[in-house]
Amino acid sequence: MKKSDMLHALEHAKKVHQEQMLKIEKLLEGKEVSSPTPLAKTECGCGEMFYDNQEEMIAILGLQLFEKLDMYHSLWHVEYAKIYKIFFKEKRGLFSKMFKSKPTSLELDKAKMYRNELVQISNDLYHVSETALRRVSALSATKFK
Repeated sequence: MKKSDMLHALEHAKKVHQEQMLKIEKLLEGKEVSSPTPLAKTECGCGEMFYDNQEEMIAILGLQLFEKLDMYHSLWHVEYAKIYKIFFKEKRGLFSKMFKSKPTSLELDKAKMYRNELVQISNDLYHVSETALRRVSALSATKFK
């Protein structure tokens, strides 16, 4: 991966994450989301780039920075799963599959609380991502393949 590719990948991962946060806001506003963020951290747009290039990322960013990115990304998915379960409940039975159920007001309040946690985790993730971008930008192109 060339330096420009890694910079692009890090920027793209950040952008994809911001788009996922917008989807959550849409859900909380009662709007439809056609393609919810995957629950698995390795299947989302950030995770695909991050984990598919794990060895190169560790070599360039260092293990400590990579692990920080991984920690915040993992935390984000754990908290997001709580929101996902509220809005995309497993439907059982014939009639429940035919009718879409909306979250109750209590569930919506919980989802908003979870969203607040996600905002904090996202801010931490963005901060660490900016550190990664600065590190990659500062490195010589000869350090890359």
